[in-house]
Amino acid sequence: MTNPIRIMAADDHVLLRKGIAAIIASQPDMSLVAEASNGREAVEQYRTHRPDITLMDLQMPEMNGLDAMIAIRTEFPEARIIMLTTYTGDVQILRAIKVGARGYLLKTLLDKELLETIRAVHGGKKMLSSEASYELAEHATSDALTPAEIDVLRLIAAGHANKQIAAQLSITEDTVKGRVKSILSKLEANDRTHAAMIGVKRGIIQS
Repeated sequence: MTNPIRIMAADDHVLLRKGIAAIIASQPDMSLVAEASNGREAVEQYRTHRPDITLMDLQMPEMNGLDAMIAIRTEFPEARIIMLTTYTGDVQILRAIKVGARGYLLKTLLDKELLETIRAVHGGKKMLSSEASYELAEHATSDALTPAEIDVLRLIAAGHANKQIAAQLSITEDTVKGRVKSILSKLEANDRTHAAMIGVKRGIIQS
């Protein structure tokens, strides 16, 4: 092929980058033109190489994948970026799509879905891995937590009691109790610990 799809892989795990390189090397219509081990490097490498497709790990040191994608797309709005992640959380997926991700792929499915996703995104489509699609569908009708409720959930996950949460957020203990009740209801959680676990799993809060 005269013009192979030019690809950059940004991931802080060398073995994963090697795995991606091996998959791409076997394809006559693709070429790996750049690699990066953190978000900041990804932005620099993008400027230098202007790849057709960027494979971007969500969690990286120095600058995470979402921030790196925002930085790249601010400078190059036409950038086509596929997020790679071990997380299926629906909130995480929506966040990535809202800031411009064209694909969302689970690392566990790279051998099955990587090539198809690259070709689809290069052809102008958006692609979600099957598991990511399931997560979005599963919670499509869920009530979203408000920013104030997310603040409370974050402190619950850190192990704080209502009194401590009230002091930290400068609100009354009754307000905290009301928000906790709302959080449990919206997340369909049995208790505070369960709510924190759901919050991490869905990407509402970071672990």
